[in-house]
Amino acid sequence: MSVTKRPASMARRGGRRSWGFVRSFKVIAALIALWAGAADARPQRIVSMNPCVDAVLLEVADAGQIAAISHWSHDPAGTSAPLEQARRFPAHGGTAEEVIARRPDLLFISPYTPMATREAFRRLGIPMVSMGVPATIADSLAQVRQVADAAGQGVRGEALVRRIEAALVQAHRPQPRPALMRMASGLVPGPGSLSEALMANSGLRSVAADYGFAHAGLLTLEPLALKPPPLLITDRPEAVPPVLKRLRVPVAGFDRRLLNCGGPSLIPAAKQLAAIRDSRP
Repeated sequence: MSVTKRPASMARRGGRRSWGFVRSFKVIAALIALWAGAADARPQRIVSMNPCVDAVLLEVADAGQIAAISHWSHDPAGTSAPLEQARRFPAHGGTAEEVIARRPDLLFISPYTPMATREAFRRLGIPMVSMGVPATIADSLAQVRQVADAAGQGVRGEALVRRIEAALVQAHRPQPRPALMRMASGLVPGPGSLSEALMANSGLRSVAADYGFAHAGLLTLEPLALKPPPLLITDRPEAVPPVLKRLRVPVAGFDRRLLNCGGPSLIPAAKQLAAIRDSRP
């Protein structure tokens, strides 16, 4: 029986193909291992003591990464995240004992977290990231990126930033309409605040400075009666004082919870303010 031998050139080509396949397989395996290693490096038991961080985490983190969020996000009056979404995750009461019991491998705190509490976390070697309340739109976008990066979800963070930026562009109005934002409690956000920046983006010029405000503060009824605002934006339009009704001051309602923090809440906040800007005087 005769055996047909392959030409040497064919054998060499076949060997090169086999070696090329092996190399490709090794590259793919290395990429898979790298991806798996990166996924494993992500924190898996994130705890937040900061309601502003809660709202970002709910958008960018895997559900399985979140061990607990702050109790503020379960409070209908205090949350800046959708309440139904926030209540899918456990909340803690803010004590060091409750937080430690969650065994966090990443803990978000705020500048208001007591030093003694921080020290307890530090002694236990719990990684901490402190986040404040953003004062500007740029600060808010930077905070989204910082939270997402810390959670190992930088790509999702960038996607959220793009959504916020797109909403701000859509809400932008070039011709400003003067207005005063005053909550039913009397609180007025002052110049330089995130609230005023959002108003300006949506075509609303804050007149808070006309009442002597250089920063946030309480505005009593008397100055309003003496100098009625061209448009009053408030969280409880049904509770507008009778004197302002008699003066026929235009009133627009606004969900103040959207101003508790920046982050994802900038999207509905900008949309609401733009709608107020476009409404009839």
